[in-house]
Amino acid sequence: MIEYLGIVILALFAGALASLFIVLASTLGPKRPNPVKDEPFECGEKPLSSPKRTLPVHFYLIAMLFIIFDVELAFLFPWAVLFKKLGLAGLIEMAVFVFFILVGYVYALKKGAIDPE
Repeated sequence: MIEYLGIVILALFAGALASLFIVLASTLGPKRPNPVKDEPFECGEKPLSSPKRTLPVHFYLIAMLFIIFDVELAFLFPWAVLFKKLGLAGLIEMAVFVFFILVGYVYALKKGAIDPE
């Protein structure tokens, strides 16, 4: 446990320093409220509509599916590096893994989550 003492001290020091900077910035920083500063800013132009519009659910479905499949496929890279070492057992395990990825992809296609609307 003593080998982690340096890491704990560094984490505590970093947290204390970050907290100190946040407190100093909020207490010592200039506070000049202005109605122009409170407006939403879009590339120097006045916004055409309220920024509180909602996005369609389809956008969120695509985003979640991308994250899920991207993270799952990131496991292929370490496997490819150790392919020769893993042998046939590693090949079978990765085939099962890819099979489940494909099952998820086909399920998403059947449910219409990937179809453009």
